[in-house]
Amino acid sequence: MTDASARTAANLILASAGLAAAYAVLTKPPLRRVASLAVRFWLGASVPVFLLTQTREAWTEAGSRRA
Repeated sequence: MTDASARTAANLILASAGLAAAYAVLTKPPLRRVASLAVRFWLGASVPVFLLTQTREAWTEAGSRRA
C-alpha cells in the first residue's frame, strides 16, 4: 500500500466515523442534549479566552509602539 492510498483509506474511515457519530447524535435526543451542553461549554470557555488573549496582545503591542 502506498502512502497516498493509506492516507486516502484513513481519511475515508475517519469521514465515515464522523458521519456515523453525527447521525447518532442527531437521531437520539439524549445524545443531542449532551452535544448541546458540550458545545455551550466549549464556546463559553474558548471564546472569552481568545478575546482576552487578543486584548492582551493588542495592549502589549500598543504599549511597545509608544516607547
